[in-house]
Amino acid sequence: MTSRSDAPVRLRGVSKRYGAITAVDGLDLEVGRAEVLALLGPNGAGKTTTVEMCEGFLKPDEGTIEILGLNPVTDNAALRERIGVMLQGGGGYPAARAGEMLNLVASYSADPLDPAWLMETLGLTEAARTTYRRLSGGQQQRLALACAVVGKPELVFLDEPTAGMDAHARIVVWDLINGLRRDGVTVVLTTHQLTEAEQLADHLVIIDHGAVVATGTPAELMQRGAENQLRFTAPPKLDLSLLISALPESYQAVERAPGEYLVEGHIDPQVLATVTAWCARLDVLATDMRVETRSLEDVFLDLTGRELRS
Repeated sequence: MTSRSDAPVRLRGVSKRYGAITAVDGLDLEVGRAEVLALLGPNGAGKTTTVEMCEGFLKPDEGTIEILGLNPVTDNAALRERIGVMLQGGGGYPAARAGEMLNLVASYSADPLDPAWLMETLGLTEAARTTYRRLSGGQQQRLALACAVVGKPELVFLDEPTAGMDAHARIVVWDLINGLRRDGVTVVLTTHQLTEAEQLADHLVIIDHGAVVATGTPAELMQRGAENQLRFTAPPKLDLSLLISALPESYQAVERAPGEYLVEGHIDPQVLATVTAWCARLDVLATDMRVETRSLEDVFLDLTGRELRS
């Protein structure tokens, strides 16, 4: 990643350990001004630890972190009025009403956004007098987002901003994040929603075991590896060994989910004929056969492994 002197977020050689476990391992990271950066990775990859060090809640064991040119630990008081933080899990006062919470946070800023407008934008007006503990999970998330942006910060950290939200609420949040970018705000978000990252982010950073394994725009990452791929549906648990042996050596064939098959490589008429011949040999009918470009999910799984992590 090319270094930029005015980058609002800059990490160099940052590491964080918990006993024998290395959560973040020599991480280099940079975020440009008015850029949305999505930090992706499996559970336990180090995403939340990285964000919490940037916010000043954790101190790195090694390396340097500059947030808006300041140290997030030693200069935390100066930074607090310039950044917005949306914590994973909300972090609200259980007995406080939603409207009261947002008004309180807004009072800390010299020139906040209108809390009533923000509540309406995020669909929280009818819940303004509801206590935090009685809000739904999605409402708590939207209130946490409102609290993060009401002070007109220069930089916002969003940890899983749409977790627990329905499709409509997710789109509202996406619109708000796009609005922040247009207003010159830098956004760093973590998400497990790859579609969300693809839709929102100018730049993606995929980390695994605390280290960067890939970085680039969504288009750049999806162009890596296979030129295109063939997807088709057939009975589950078919023997792929004959198909793999019949394809060129560099090609891959996997069953991504029960009955959902994927062939990666340069898909041409000969490859299609090979697949249909394999199906005929097994006396099965392949349906929904289509050639398409590689998805961000495919890239992510190739880089971080296909096994489920707890």
